[in-house]
Amino acid sequence: MGDSAEWTDIRQGDTDDVPAVMALLDGAVRWLTARDRPGQWGTEPLSGSRRLTTLISGIAADRGLHLAVRGDEVVGALGIGRPPAWVTPAAEPELYIMLLVTDRDHAGEGVGGRLLAYARSLALAAGVSLLRVDCYAGDDQALVRYYEGQGFTATQRFTVPQGDTRWPGQVLEQRLG
Repeated sequence: MGDSAEWTDIRQGDTDDVPAVMALLDGAVRWLTARDRPGQWGTEPLSGSRRLTTLISGIAADRGLHLAVRGDEVVGALGIGRPPAWVTPAAEPELYIMLLVTDRDHAGEGVGGRLLAYARSLALAAGVSLLRVDCYAGDDQALVRYYEGQGFTATQRFTVPQGDTRWPGQVLEQRLG
């Protein structure tokens, strides 16, 4: 169907939408695992993570959850909030993307780009000219390249301890206005 962003609506999410977001994350884990790319989110369904479910619920409660929908179907989620502890705080007001996930059944249809455009509009409406996000920076760097293709510039690299390994991450930023 090509770029179908024009028929994707975005609405405010709430705590009732957390299961739909967790289902999107589980779908992304299945997709990554099927492509032998478990480094980003592992191989187990993320819906079983109490920590992550609590985080998504908190984003929703703070009114930072926004959903891409087609009819009644949730096809993507955007979470706005505070940067995680391992990311150096910005020296100016910012809008921080804590979560961006799309339904892999709609890959290539512009859902992620539509959510990022929505994040830009939220930042500009708030008078903020800095948009930041962090992502997985391991394996083939595909996610870093995705954000660069969306107009972001890589800044801070970081690692997060996870058991006996370290999860590699990348902060990216985009100047607006």
